Amino acid sequence: MTISWPLFSIIGNSFEAGAWLSLRLDALSAFVLLIITLVGFLIALYSVEYMTGRERQREYFAYLLWTIAASAGVVLANDLILLLVCWGFVALTLYLMIGIAGPEAADAAKKSLMIVGGSDALLIFGAVLVWNLAGSTRMDGGALALTDLNSHLAFLCFAIAAFAKAGAMPVHSWVPDCGEKADAPVSAFLPASLDKLLGIYLLARLVLDLFVATPAMHLLLMAVGAITILAAVLLALVQHDLKRLLGYHAVSQVGYMVLGIGTGTAVGLAGALFHMLNNAIYKCALFLCAGSVEKSAGNTDLDRLGGLGRLMPLTFSVCLIAALSISGIPPLNGFASKWMVYQGVISGAETAPGVWILFIAAAMLGSALTLASFAKVMHAAFLCKPAPEVKKASVHEGVSPWSRRC
Repeated sequence: MTISWPLFSIIGNSFEAGAWLSLRLDALSAFVLLIITLVGFLIALYSVEYMTGRERQREYFAYLLWTIAASAGVVLANDLILLLVCWGFVALTLYLMIGIAGPEAADAAKKSLMIVGGSDALLIFGAVLVWNLAGSTRMDGGALALTDLNSHLAFLCFAIAAFAKAGAMPVHSWVPDCGEKADAPVSAFLPASLDKLLGIYLLARLVLDLFVATPAMHLLLMAVGAITILAAVLLALVQHDLKRLLGYHAVSQVGYMVLGIGTGTAVGLAGALFHMLNNAIYKCALFLCAGSVEKSAGNTDLDRLGGLGRLMPLTFSVCLIAALSISGIPPLNGFASKWMVYQGVISGAETAPGVWILFIAAAMLGSALTLASFAKVMHAAFLCKPAPEVKKASVHEGVSPWSRRC
């Protein structure tokens, strides 16, 4: 379904018939829009109690609603100009929402704006190249073949912007900083779910609608995905702050999505989109569990926690299920989507002859290391002997809008 109407006309060579605001609702955009609204609702519900008593509570909820609206604009946009406007607005609200946490989050907010905003400049440049090649900024005008330098450059500009938004390497460093310094609902909503949704959505549009990717571009995407999986999970293993550790795992999971899209196969793309949904669910659950721990115990330092499994059994149970899912343990949903990505890599072996087995090995090793990392988390935070700070704190179960009534 496409809805469009003229906004204004420009005389000259800028556009063929004026500027248009064009919206498109297809299977992909409807799927992502549904996830955005669902996650936004759950984060708003969690935030009611978490933000109670905060000075900037009303400001926070305004930013939250603006972010959801701009994100809906991104996935419904059928014109690159509209997509650029909404995409840039989400980068601005990302900066504002991280800053809600106070002065200690200022550096993380600035870093996020610099990386994501800087990549937006590449996105604008890529849109200009597409308009120069196709004569239009419409996204349904047919896929462009990668036949010359300008088309390859446009593809790479869009890909880097998608990587920065989703948090893939090497433009990932804002994600763990945001995860550590921002408030838990902000971390759960933006770097853990929403920015992943938008980044992977743009990458999927890139290979489905905007360009006809060559085997070399598919190989590049698969390489970025495999490197992101392994490097990020190795960095997660050495973290001592729970929220920063979860931030690196948010980066690692993007690698599976990029790897699946890079295969160029139907099962790989389906696995990537399925993993995008799964990641939004279990990564939100993990960050919100970290928020409950922070609210109750007063910190998220794994060396200063312990014994929370008995004191917070519901948080422990949810965290355990989400940890098993992100590690790809059957029969949970994380296993199903990763298995589809593995099938995509095998089915697209001709895209990466001789090296596809390395991509499979990297993905499987990443899952094993993820499990090892969360074994450390579960032991340090919930199962080992409580630290003195936990004994002194008034630890209780969870953060929810009805927790005061329980």
